[in-house]
Amino acid sequence: MKKSILIYLIAFIATATIISACNSKVSKETNTTSSSEDVYTCSMHPQVIAHHPGNCPICGMKLIKKNAIPVALNNIGLETLLKPTNEFVVASLPVTTPQDSSINMRVKAYGTIEADTRAAGSIAARVEGRIEKLYLRYRYQKVEVGQKVAEIYSQELVTAQENLLFLLKNDAQNTSFINAAKQKLLLLGMSAAELNKVVTTGEPLYSVSIYSNYTGHVHDAGMSSNGNENEMNNAAPVTQELSLKEGMYVNKGQTLFMIMNHHKAWTALQIFPNQQSVIKKGNAVTITPETDTNAVINGTIDFIEPFFRGNSKTLTARVYFHNMEMLPIGSQVTANIYTGAQQGLWLPQTAVLALGRSEVTFLKSNGGFIAHQVTTGTRTDDKVRILSGLNATDTVATNAQYLIDSESFIQTASK
Repeated sequence: MKKSILIYLIAFIATATIISACNSKVSKETNTTSSSEDVYTCSMHPQVIAHHPGNCPICGMKLIKKNAIPVALNNIGLETLLKPTNEFVVASLPVTTPQDSSINMRVKAYGTIEADTRAAGSIAARVEGRIEKLYLRYRYQKVEVGQKVAEIYSQELVTAQENLLFLLKNDAQNTSFINAAKQKLLLLGMSAAELNKVVTTGEPLYSVSIYSNYTGHVHDAGMSSNGNENEMNNAAPVTQELSLKEGMYVNKGQTLFMIMNHHKAWTALQIFPNQQSVIKKGNAVTITPETDTNAVINGTIDFIEPFFRGNSKTLTARVYFHNMEMLPIGSQVTANIYTGAQQGLWLPQTAVLALGRSEVTFLKSNGGFIAHQVTTGTRTDDKVRILSGLNATDTVATNAQYLIDSESFIQTASK
């Protein structure tokens, strides 16, 4: 029994020795082959490995040569490799350092062309009455100064005319009363030509004309009834009819039409929060409309609205200009705002990664990169200003996006 066990142990030891020798030989042959021969693989099936050109046995595609050369990372300890992947990345990548310099700021902004409401005029009814005839039929119809826009019947106007005719017939010497009666008719909206016609014919006019005092394009009076300026700037179909119709009764002082002069406009540029500190009134601006890239507008920031429009967190900067090219109201524009030189630490924008409410860079440390939170300021072209979190001696990854793992959440080191 003991003899059998001894023979079994001797055979086991001999077998293990042979296997170890074979493995060592295969390893040496593999190292020799891999170092002396090229390696080819399939781009579609990377598990296919060959040491000579040819075709993939699976899909038949031509094998390509692998040129991957591993980069040695020295002085990497086990404690470094054991760090969480969402806090520390082991890699060898191009790096950069913040540059303490003065950069001429050029802020890019987007916006729209809006009607200049300072050039808006309203046509109102001076008396209560009924609209007998309309000469304006649709929105954005062109109107000139002195153009007849409507005719109105008003009992008040008829009574005032009859009073004037009574004075002319029965008390022609009472010039003061007669002049007062004429002045009243003029104030109620009657034109001088119509007044002369009443005096000449001795008959009252039952329809009095309403004329425009402005040149521009007609807008529905309902668009300004609530004071909403944006409604006036929204483009509507040209053929859309007006809400005012013939036969309607209007009240004294009621606005009938809004007239906008489209030769006077402004561009409403949206200024983002990180740019608001450097945008000032008087900054030079170059504006390019999307509808006509050759119609470049040169101007300055004329007014910065002191409120946020709607739920937006962008400020609106206005640039007034003469719209002689008749650029469409509501069209988009791109603007370059020149704010002058700004001194500070600057990094390429690719080196900073936005994580919602915070921003990080990847700071080089001990053969790897650690996520480091920073505070940024204005951005211009491909540069971003670093307000805090870095100094001029720090080294960060040039491309922060390259280090992102889509399945990981970046965490910065706790302070």
